[in-house]
Order: sequence, then structure tokens, then C-alpha cells
Amino acid sequence: MTDTLAWQGFGRRRQKEMLKQWWKNLETAPERGQPVVYLFISGAIEELMRAFGFEVALPEVTALNCAVRQASARFILRSEDIGYSQDVCGYVKNDIGLLLSGNASPMGKLPPPSLLVCNYSGCTTYVKWFEALAEFYDAPLFVLDVPYVRLDEVPASDIDYVVGQLEELIEVCERVTGRSLDEAQLERQLIHARDAEELWVKVLELCKHRPAPFDAYFEAVYFMAPIYILRGLPETVDYYAGLMKELGERIEHGMGPVPEERFRVVVEGPPPWPYLRDFWDMFRQWGAVTVASTYTKVGGLWDACGVRHDPNRPLESIAEYAMHCYVNWSLARRRRLILD
Repeated sequence: MTDTLAWQGFGRRRQKEMLKQWWKNLETAPERGQPVVYLFISGAIEELMRAFGFEVALPEVTALNCAVRQASARFILRSEDIGYSQDVCGYVKNDIGLLLSGNASPMGKLPPPSLLVCNYSGCTTYVKWFEALAEFYDAPLFVLDVPYVRLDEVPASDIDYVVGQLEELIEVCERVTGRSLDEAQLERQLIHARDAEELWVKVLELCKHRPAPFDAYFEAVYFMAPIYILRGLPETVDYYAGLMKELGERIEHGMGPVPEERFRVVVEGPPPWPYLRDFWDMFRQWGAVTVASTYTKVGGLWDACGVRHDPNRPLESIAEYAMHCYVNWSLARRRRLILD
């Protein structure tokens, strides 16, 4: 056993640095002449979009960050002022209210989209969200229709259906950006995505240890950010390699997120963002540690079904990934996943 804990704090510190740079890139995109695409987390096709030079914005991430920083109330009320109902999704109202307030978020100024791609299949509200943004911004909208996974095996026709839409999207991106698809860049993006996915699965598997080296819900919401926001970039691969070292040190020294692990739990659903710390404190006081959560799989089921981005099958693997997100699985498959 080594005496040093040289990697402790790496995961949270480096994640913060990476997201700060991501926001800087978004803020400066207009002055640099870079196009901006808005995507959703689940099934995000960011590798394809970055191969056209797009900076990738994720309105869901903006909304949850506003909530964590206790800044979302004024944006939600602003959207209700123009007629959005109180029972409309808070993510949507935060984003609309932010737009109406000049897009100045606590993290930085969100640039307008050059293109919106609705890739989310979890609920129809998100389609309406991007339809509203397309009207507000007078920006083109592409809806990627991802078939719901009802069966244990995904029909080849469903994959072909999504691939056909991706080919249509490539033509749209060419018109919007005035650029052709950079196939070499796409290949690099997919290689980095695959490598990061392999490491992320290893990170999640570490919670099989007793005590678990990290909380797979409350702490994982920080650790999962790069795989969803910056997937396809080499620094994301480096991030998860470093995170493995940090968590390896914790395992070696018997360290966990609570002084004494008394209960090991599985959590379903997203966190209550405005009260994240208080909610986590409640679990910690009981000695409860989350060893698995469905929220860490909302944007990809790499550990559950083995799906990976593949540079040798670029569009096919992107289509497979888009279909294998937690919210796109049938309730029966989700139930089996939780029980397993």
C-alpha cells in the first residue's frame, strides 16, 4: 500500500476546469465564427456535430446548473409571465426564461444556435421545447426520430432508419456550416469516445467494492459530466484515466464517501438539483451509499448492453448508441436492469 494520496480531488477539480473551458468556448463561438448546435444529453450525437466544427450546447445542463446555483427561480417565473403553465417541465421553463433574460446564466452567456437537433426520445415535451427555441431564435430544427427499444434485440430496420436520418442530417449540417463532413475528424472523435466509454464502465464497476469508493448517484453526477458533455475529445479520455487512479487510491486505503458504509442502495431518477447537497447529506447521515443509479445511464447504457462508438461503423454505432439510452428502453427492460 502506498502512503500518498496524490490523485485525491482530481475528479472534481479537473471536471470543473473542463466545464469552465467548455463554457468559454461556447461564449466565444460567435466572435470566432464557430457554429453552435443545441443537443440533448440522451443519445447526443456530438461526435458527428463536432466533425462539422460545431460547438455543442446542452440546454439541459444549463438548466440543472442554474438550479444547483439557486438561480433558476427567476428564469422559471419569467417564462410563466409569458404564459408557460406551472406544470410545464422546469428544464424547459428555465431555458425559455433564460433566453428571455438575455441568456446570461451563472456559468456564462449562452450563444444562440446555428442549428437545433432534437435527439431526445424520452418525452414529447422536449420536442416542443426545441420547437419553441427554433421559433424564438429563428433557427433551423432537425428532429432525429429514435425508435423506442421495446424488444431485447433491436431490429436491423430500426438501426437503418436512424442511419438514414443521420445521412439527411449530414446534408443539413453541410448547408448550415458551408463545410463538408470531416471524416478523419469524425474517426478521431469516435475513437476517443470509445476509449472514454471503456474507462467510464470501469469506473462504474468499482462500486462493487466494499466500501464503495464513490457514491454512484450524488458523486457520479460530477464524474459523469465529461462523458456526456465532452465525449469524443482526448482530454475526456485523460480525465477518466485520472479518475481511475483517484478511485484506485480510495480502494487501496479503504476510503469511501461516508465514514462507515452501513447501507448500499440503488437510486432511480434524477436528483433534486436545488437541494442536491441537503439530499445527499440525508443519505450520508444514515451511512447510505449509492452503488448504482439509473441517472448515470440516462445518456448511455454502455455498462448494461456493451454498446460503443466504433470508427469502423461510424453512423451505425452512433445510431445504436442513440437507441441504447436509459430513457429509450421499455419499462420492462428498465425494471430488469434495476433488479439485475
